[in-house]
Amino acid sequence: MSELFSCPMVVGIAGGTGSGKTTVSDRIVEAVGPENVAILDQDSYYLDLSHIPLEERRERNFDHPDALEFPLLRDHVRQLKRGEPVHKPQYSFSTSTRTGLYSVVQPAPSSSWRGF
Repeated sequence: MSELFSCPMVVGIAGGTGSGKTTVSDRIVEAVGPENVAILDQDSYYLDLSHIPLEERRERNFDHPDALEFPLLRDHVRQLKRGEPVHKPQYSFSTSTRTGLYSVVQPAPSSSWRGF
């Protein structure tokens, strides 16, 4: 059993708006401890639309997969799995742009999962 948890585990939580994704992730953090979890929210990976006028930005379909920078999200998941911190972009929903600021997300230690 300890081999199962000897490397980082990736858990994806999906669902529509208001479906309880945040509640589920909060419960996971409560169960295993915040020091044992690294969370990347997909909302941080919307593409920066600062290069187009605000009126055009508001017409974009943010529910379409093309609205997200999946390659960066994938790279960040891979970095965390390798034990490397990532610089998660901060996104402004009021302007549909990235703020230029980042949050450093530290990887969760895989050894802390042993015996869970």
